[in-house]
Amino acid sequence: MITYNYETDFVLDNENDVSEWIVNTIQDEGCELGDINYIFCDDVYLHKINVEFLNHDTLTDIISFDYTLDKQINGDIYISIERVKDNAIEYDNSFQRELQRVMIHGILHYLGYKDKTVDEKKIMKNKEDFYIKNIN
Repeated sequence: MITYNYETDFVLDNENDVSEWIVNTIQDEGCELGDINYIFCDDVYLHKINVEFLNHDTLTDIISFDYTLDKQINGDIYISIERVKDNAIEYDNSFQRELQRVMIHGILHYLGYKDKTVDEKKIMKNKEDFYIKNIN
């Protein structure tokens, strides 16, 4: 089950379509949906989590806590809507596309994709682009 939680004024317009997209992505990668919680928040909210749980005193667009069990994908994905808006401008992207990129990025981590090395980042970016095309 995918749930959407809002700690800010932002609300997804199309929760059902987004959920279907995420489930299809998970299944395309040979896994199954468990419980995914998206928490949309602001910079202050996410910064507090970043400091408290990860000991990082920085702003970020996404923090994900992975509870995946074998092939069953589970986790909590926190997304700062403020960072997504700023990143959309910085990377010359629409807010909607940047939000989709961040949302699927967390799922791809749960599916085993990493982004620490140059090669891993390239693979992650290609997967993001591939799955973002599938939402339309």
